[in-house]
Amino acid sequence: QVQLVQSGGGLVRAGESLRVSCVAAGNIVGNIANNYAMRWYRQAPGKQREFVAAIITGGSFNYQPSIEGRFTISRDNAKKTLYLEMNNLKPEDTALYYCNFHELFADYKDYWGQGTQVTVSS
Repeated sequence: QVQLVQSGGGLVRAGESLRVSCVAAGNIVGNIANNYAMRWYRQAPGKQREFVAAIITGGSFNYQPSIEGRFTISRDNAKKTLYLEMNNLKPEDTALYYCNFHELFADYKDYWGQGTQVTVSS
């Protein structure tokens, strides 16, 4: 089993920056860069969870259009950690942010972090 523990987030004003982190522990197989697709999702109050950003094998990136150019997804393979750097935050970025690791082998399981609150005031 894999556990994802998130940290970071908080309350900021519009235009400010935050970083959220997601550390993987437990039965991580091999190098996370090769064996897991890693994503960030968010869920605003009263809305469905939505995709934010992804980093997959080979270092390819995917971003939701509304955050492209403001958010950066990255990983530290040695620390088994996924990051989401958020700049120029807007009130509409307010949400619970979740990290996700998707296995690229065996049962192709999904693992989720516990969620981190990001609140942006205007």
